[in-house]
Amino acid sequence: MPRSDSGSDSEPAADFGFLEEIARTWRPDDSRTTDPLDAAPVAALSAVLDLPAPVAAAGGALPPLWHWLHFLSWPRRGELGPDGHPRDSRFLPPLPRRRRMFAGGRLEVTAPLVVGRPAERHSRVDRVRPKRGRSGDLLFVTERSEYRQDGRLCLTEEQHLVYRSGSGSHGSVPSAPTLDTEARPLDGTSRWQREWHTDPALLFRFSALTANAHRIHYDVPYATDVEGYPGLVVHGPLLVLAMLEEVRRRQPERLVRSVSYRLLKPVFCGERLLVCGDPAGEGPTAALRVASHREDAHARAEVGFDQVP
Repeated sequence: MPRSDSGSDSEPAADFGFLEEIARTWRPDDSRTTDPLDAAPVAALSAVLDLPAPVAAAGGALPPLWHWLHFLSWPRRGELGPDGHPRDSRFLPPLPRRRRMFAGGRLEVTAPLVVGRPAERHSRVDRVRPKRGRSGDLLFVTERSEYRQDGRLCLTEEQHLVYRSGSGSHGSVPSAPTLDTEARPLDGTSRWQREWHTDPALLFRFSALTANAHRIHYDVPYATDVEGYPGLVVHGPLLVLAMLEEVRRRQPERLVRSVSYRLLKPVFCGERLLVCGDPAGEGPTAALRVASHREDAHARAEVGFDQVP
């Protein structure tokens, strides 16, 4: 999925031995933060997604992964790199010319967070693993967070991040597709299908709601001329929330107990998309994906429900 960049092009890229050393020795301190879980961001995202009303008010259950609207970090402008991402933070590994990709994650729901009630988050780096990939050496980092309200564990989340030091194709995307906003998505046999369209206003507003200043989401000249994409890149988290929205629309009475997701291929602003889902009848799971005319699945997710009595 889309990358963020940190560091100067004049810095040498780290070799695999350096990645192994980071995996052995890099142990950042845990992070503990609180958030009031105000209702305003929930109402704002509901509007951004063009919903007729907020999905939850104070006292209501926060939908799965909507906590991404909370516990936000706002670095000073001078602390941002040229791509809009922070140059450094506690959970960013000390790599020269660091490039970051959000690969996926998992959420376990013990109890939904309640809007309007203060919550606590305890985060740590859980795993660090170097790997030799076909396109170069990579560092896989898993961040694990626990969310509590009134001392009770509500959510356990893992986010899987992939880092690269430098890139032989910096400033370009190999085999970047031509942006086609007219081609229809690949129709499948999924029971749930909903056409979905993105535009620059949607991406800009979602960036603001999630404190994401990465320029590939709102700065067309940067995305195309510097990063080499054919257009603005749709946020990976927005793809995940679009898939979960299909569950909320289709089966609002079912309690989600788990979500696992993978971000596979970038989606570009304006492409015609299809959000697809296949529930396992009355069973405990549903499989979801986002498709376009180029890919059968840009992102995939599996949702686990409470067992039907």
